[in-house]
Amino acid sequence: MDSTSDITIGQVVKSRAGRDKGNIFLVLDIIDDKYLYIVDGDIRKLENPKKKKVKHLIIYNTVVPELKEKIENGTKINNAYIRKLLEPFKIKL
Repeated sequence: MDSTSDITIGQVVKSRAGRDKGNIFLVLDIIDDKYLYIVDGDIRKLENPKKKKVKHLIIYNTVVPELKEKIENGTKINNAYIRKLLEPFKIKL
């Protein structure tokens, strides 16, 4: 998959290339058909999201609807909230 057409905000992804290889992230924003902004609340915080090519990511079918809803409504979120959402995925993935 080299396009963002099937990806949504709040979707769980895993990096398969770069320094962050193997790390789990959440999609924060979709830039265009090839790039995304991803965060994990720890190394990549909300203030400094990682711009990443879709082809360098493993896309999981899991979407965190609470995050998508909060971002679309403009609700304030913080890095601790992102870490809390990613906690179950870091154990089982």
